Amino acid sequence: MQNEGRGDDSLTPFPPLPSPLGRLAELAQNIWWSWNADARELFRRLDAALWRETRHNPVRLLQEISPERLEEAAHDRELLRLYETVIAAFDRALMGRESWCSLAHPDLASGLVGFFSAEYGLHNSLPLYAGGLGVLAGDIAKEASDLGIPMVGIGFMYPQGYFRQRVNAEGRQEEVYEQIDRARVPVERVMANDGGLLSVPLAFPDRVVHVAAWRVRIGCTTIYLLDTDIDENAPWDRQLTGRLYGGDQNVRILQEIVLGIGGVRLLRALELGPTVWHGNEGHTAFMMLERAREHLEAGLGFDEAVEIVRANTIFTTHTPVSAGHDAFPFSVVESQLSHIDGFGRWLDAERARLLGLASHDAGGGAAFNMTVLAMRLSGRVNAVSRRHGEVSRAMWAPLWPGIPADRIPIRAITNGVHVPTWIGPMADRMHRSRLGETWMEHHDDPALWTRADAIPDEILWQMRRDQKAGLFQYLRDRTRGRWSEDRIDPGQTVAFGSLFDREAFTIAFARRFATYKRADLILRDPERLRRIVTNPRRPVQIVFAGKAHPADEHGKQLLQSVYHAARDPAFAGRIAVLEDYDMHAAHWLVEGVDLWLNNPRAPLEASGTSGMKAGVNGVPSLSILDGWWVEGFDGGNGWAFGDPAGTEPAPAGDPAADARDAEALYHALETVVVPLFYQRTADGIPRAWLRVVRHAIQTITPAFSARRMMKEYVAQMYVPALRAVAGEVSGPRTA
Repeated sequence: MQNEGRGDDSLTPFPPLPSPLGRLAELAQNIWWSWNADARELFRRLDAALWRETRHNPVRLLQEISPERLEEAAHDRELLRLYETVIAAFDRALMGRESWCSLAHPDLASGLVGFFSAEYGLHNSLPLYAGGLGVLAGDIAKEASDLGIPMVGIGFMYPQGYFRQRVNAEGRQEEVYEQIDRARVPVERVMANDGGLLSVPLAFPDRVVHVAAWRVRIGCTTIYLLDTDIDENAPWDRQLTGRLYGGDQNVRILQEIVLGIGGVRLLRALELGPTVWHGNEGHTAFMMLERAREHLEAGLGFDEAVEIVRANTIFTTHTPVSAGHDAFPFSVVESQLSHIDGFGRWLDAERARLLGLASHDAGGGAAFNMTVLAMRLSGRVNAVSRRHGEVSRAMWAPLWPGIPADRIPIRAITNGVHVPTWIGPMADRMHRSRLGETWMEHHDDPALWTRADAIPDEILWQMRRDQKAGLFQYLRDRTRGRWSEDRIDPGQTVAFGSLFDREAFTIAFARRFATYKRADLILRDPERLRRIVTNPRRPVQIVFAGKAHPADEHGKQLLQSVYHAARDPAFAGRIAVLEDYDMHAAHWLVEGVDLWLNNPRAPLEASGTSGMKAGVNGVPSLSILDGWWVEGFDGGNGWAFGDPAGTEPAPAGDPAADARDAEALYHALETVVVPLFYQRTADGIPRAWLRVVRHAIQTITPAFSARRMMKEYVAQMYVPALRAVAGEVSGPRTA
């Protein structure tokens, strides 16, 4: 019998709840509420002001709401009707009867997928993510719940999460690390059946590190977040899981050992036995190595152990640059693994073959490459877009010597976004009214979206205006807060968007501030940009958002250059920087701007998902033909610029390539995009623009949804892995 351990709710104290609202605490502790519109509305109606103050965190809301307000709510008939509706939907979601997976793939429905990821973007109250990789992992967990795919996740409970960003008066990024108060977020300690803390030991060369866990519930999906911040560990080991992507290479390899080996051992301690294992990026590769060790300990030979692991292991690679894959000196790996149960004996007996599983020379000499280890121990490997598949097959061709590039077994499953999470409330309301109350259940069906042709332009335009009004209110509130709390100077309030005009055409560039994403491409010709944004008849404004990695000085300089432009009077307050870009801010941006801009140096965009979120909300993209946009752009749902790239990127900082792309970007804005937005009929409606908006919604929502993506993972990866375990061939080997 599977044993999930006993949950200890003592760390999440709630006040006594009136009996008519007795299950509010249970609801708040399951992140399912975050993608159910009625559940969000229920918490908002309890106390709208407190809901805003807590940044939509129902755990905090229930802890801080007054007893008098709860009693009043318990006698509000309309609120109680909403409560009953939400609880009924919650129960249906948790029961999972007649789910898509149980009907379409009953064998998988009776098994378990073990999903490993170094980060998860679930909700802004749990900052356990740095960017797209983590948000994708969160969307996978949510969609698995919606489809009834049995999934258990393994990740980290970073007590300091990822940093909060502040931009100072000089435009420099300042990183602020805040301790997560785990009593005020939807997590619970995992306890053993005897009432003590459940933990698993990992022996290292000079000490033992104990790994505990926290449980977070995402509908029917459970994620266990590993944690070394417990009394049994030395102070320096308590910090091992302290921050996302913090520390040097030695800390990184220890974190990856905790994630992979510790994660497998935690699942064993919980008596949870995945039938399919899925590693999300190379950080997870030790999960595969640990399972191979288990088979060796059971008496199998090296080759047989490797083949059994490969049979039911899936690996997703996200990084199209060789230097972006973790690689460690062999001596470091051998030193760290040699003292962990079983690995010392394996290293003694099979040192060359074990280390050889990960051996790869990316140009600086052979090293222990985590992505190579994952590929060699996985029967099925996928990239995250068709273009990324081409790039990955070219990059990793040496692992399959003699096999033509088009036959290298790295397939492509293009990323998608969890539509219930990312759809704006106004768009959802419009779809409920015009497509039917159950539209969300069928959102991956292209046939549903033909009915959107009948949505009147007036209704579509009003939806877009309402979502834009929400964004501008958010920007004003953020700027007012910085003004009143931190006493920033007037120039900073301008840089943060205080002069923005809700009627002006508004562009968002919201990406990580990494050099290859080229946040400053649109700033390349300041005079030309000035003419575009200050045109009195067709004004344009641009909001930039994103964080630079703390160690990326070039990324920080990019952010600073954007900030200086935002403060430059020549741009008349039409450029702004939105600080501390996170999931909460992302919701407002993808719903409220008019255009989504993306201009990476091709082909370095593996997929990208922010433009998908924008498109779902009727925000067209203007993008380089790279990543997902290569297959998403159809000529009528947005715009493309620049030349499609091959599998090799232009040299970093290539001025000729940047100049060509900047010219193409300016030309598209000046001659096509901006004029189309301002082309109005007599009633003031931009009907030609709305044709693009409507087509973006119709084409992007079904094709780039997490629902489509997860159905592809099931059909192409998970179910074949189950069949491979039953005796079928697991796939071509790597060298």
